[in-house]
Amino acid sequence: MRMHNKIQLLSVLNTHLVAYPTPMNLNYSWNGGSLAGMMLASQMLTGILLAMHYVGHVDYAFASVQHLMTDVPSGMILRYAHANGASLFFIVVYLHVLRGMYYGSGAQPREIVWISGVVILLVMIITAFIGYVLPWGQMSFWGATVITSLATAIPVVGKHIMYWLWGGFSVDNPTLNRFYSFHYTLPLILAGLSVFHIAALHQYGSTNPLGVNSQSSLISFGSYFGAKDLVGALFLALVFSILVFFYPDLLGHPDNLIPANPYSTPQHIVPEWYFLWVYAILRSIPNKAMGVLAIGLVFASLFAMPFIGLGGGKFRIITEWLYWTFLADVLLLTWLGGNEITPITSFVGQCCTAYLFFYLLVCQPLVGYLETQFAHGTQTN
Repeated sequence: MRMHNKIQLLSVLNTHLVAYPTPMNLNYSWNGGSLAGMMLASQMLTGILLAMHYVGHVDYAFASVQHLMTDVPSGMILRYAHANGASLFFIVVYLHVLRGMYYGSGAQPREIVWISGVVILLVMIITAFIGYVLPWGQMSFWGATVITSLATAIPVVGKHIMYWLWGGFSVDNPTLNRFYSFHYTLPLILAGLSVFHIAALHQYGSTNPLGVNSQSSLISFGSYFGAKDLVGALFLALVFSILVFFYPDLLGHPDNLIPANPYSTPQHIVPEWYFLWVYAILRSIPNKAMGVLAIGLVFASLFAMPFIGLGGGKFRIITEWLYWTFLADVLLLTWLGGNEITPITSFVGQCCTAYLFFYLLVCQPLVGYLETQFAHGTQTN
């Protein structure tokens, strides 16, 4: 008898990671889940090692990071591996989400898979934001000040929430301690959510590019798609190595190499690049409360997508065309978020924001309905 049949844990791992029945026509866009898991493990490992040298105090945080970079053997590689690993983690997850939108991976009966994935994305955003604050550079300090002050947009209790996040009446040492604690804890929650996400996926099985539920064209995951995932992992490792060893500051901001100074505001406060599309939406709406509401509406639309859409656009021409315009819109918002506000960029940002909501709230349900009615009419005739 095989060992995995004797030990329950090995049996579970074999069922879900090796013998798991998988559609044979999956392409490389289905590598996102395994690559995201690999990046999560990398971030947790490098984060634990970084925490051994980091000092969570406003007077020593920046100096402790510089000490790590200059005095700790391979400390510079460790720090840049964590910073650039976060960027690659978001790239992989964004591609994973976009693939799910294109192929309708959250359609019935896999609503829980999609919803848990959006929850994972939200926790990732929170984790990355508070991690960006920890080096206590100029952009860290002022980014924390700007983003936490958005809590005041919540009626009645908003100001109290902001003071609770700060631990006082300004961003200071209690804020840094809170964020350090959360940044250490949230990855563990992410790991748990990832296990739940996989369990929900395996309840009904993986989708495929054709969008059909076939029980006859299945092969074991470990024997075949493990090799395909390995190819994706090697490519990701190559990109990761190039960033860490040759262009470590490519995706960072130079102002964060300056110690935090509450008396000097940077000329242009921007978040990390993977939040720029959110930042552009916030900037395009002059009213703070409406801007926060707009961001909440974006994620509420993502949560509702399995219920307001009708699956993927692979074989639906209008839906597919609108999907690519949506992707172009998000990329343009990302570019706008990294540029200073001018009358032109402000106007274009407002147009892009309007189209984003038009796509999520109008196109998704309406176009699907019209395509269904057209298909039924064609069959009747």
